[in-house]
Amino acid sequence: MGKLTATKIRALSEAGRHSDGDGLFLEMNGKASGRWFLRVQSGGRRRDIGLGSLKSVSLADAREAASIIRKKIAQGIDPVAERKQERLVIPSFREAAKSVHEEHKEGWKNGKHQQQWLTTLETYAFPSLGDLPVDEIEGPAIRDVLAPMWLSKPETARRVRQRIAAVLDWSCAKGFRATEAPMRSISKGLPRQPKKDGHFAAMAYVDVPGFVAELRTRVSVGRIALEVLILTAARSGEVRGATWSEFDLDKQLWTVPAERMKMGRTHAVPLSTAAIDALSRAEQFRVGASDLVFPGQNVKRPMSDMTLLKILRDMDLGVTVHGFRSAFRDWVAERTNYPGEVAEAALAHTVANKVEAAYRRTDYLDKRRLLMQDWGLFCGGEGGAGAGEKS
Repeated sequence: MGKLTATKIRALSEAGRHSDGDGLFLEMNGKASGRWFLRVQSGGRRRDIGLGSLKSVSLADAREAASIIRKKIAQGIDPVAERKQERLVIPSFREAAKSVHEEHKEGWKNGKHQQQWLTTLETYAFPSLGDLPVDEIEGPAIRDVLAPMWLSKPETARRVRQRIAAVLDWSCAKGFRATEAPMRSISKGLPRQPKKDGHFAAMAYVDVPGFVAELRTRVSVGRIALEVLILTAARSGEVRGATWSEFDLDKQLWTVPAERMKMGRTHAVPLSTAAIDALSRAEQFRVGASDLVFPGQNVKRPMSDMTLLKILRDMDLGVTVHGFRSAFRDWVAERTNYPGEVAEAALAHTVANKVEAAYRRTDYLDKRRLLMQDWGLFCGGEGGAGAGEKS
């Protein structure tokens, strides 16, 4: 039997704590004003759990609530954690994905990645997972999203898997679900994907001059962009996002800002005579509403990477745009006397050896000027005359 009664409570007029027994207390703030709380031992420490105000919770209700909490503690249930979970509004997978994208996109330097991250989920995951609360998504549902494309679109499937995992791991960290994504078990439930050699399909460097000559037989913004990409050995995104303000044609230099570089460091690209000639032909596509060198259909946005790939496909060539960087690297190794580190600097690759990277202070700009001039001559069918070419 408790120590308090309804009559005793009505008679209380001073502030203070009054025990009903077995950890149940009424804390008075003044006459007819107070709150109920239960003092318990949970997880090896003392905790006070609020049960509500005296105005809204009667003595009988407080005793019943205290009894329920004691039973839960005896069963190993944390009543405080349970309350917090009940108060949480569990988002749908779609809502969580948009939150993850919004929180992380500024940390992704690649603009293409920023856009594709959410688009990929919208296309492949949202139709079946989009409306499900994140705490209800388990392995079988994720596997069913991946299975139809696991062998037919292996690279896309792996990206979707990674992005679903990122959303569910974020949800776990926010307290919306009890566990991270069960990706290990999902992988076990999918067939083994065929292995690839990991290299981009590249054109043989000996075929590049003929390809460049073919490019120049017709004039389009896409063809000129692809020519500049080849002549500068740059990545697709660096070329497509290039602005006229990045170029100093008098100094024959293109400075790509850090935020547009894969490694997050500013990269200076020496421009050969051939590259400057290609840029002069790009001037005809310049519009006042945009500073982009190679605008897309919307002149305020860069051209799509598919524009460059379509040129190669229309010529029935089984190579990738990125593969021209490999062709450049092969040419340097096989046809020139330039050191490998100069070629790696031209490709804006980082130094793998951390000790060497710590002491290297040069970007070989002067040597790269000669290298890119020789590459431009080679691409134009004039190979053999450069200072760095092997005799």
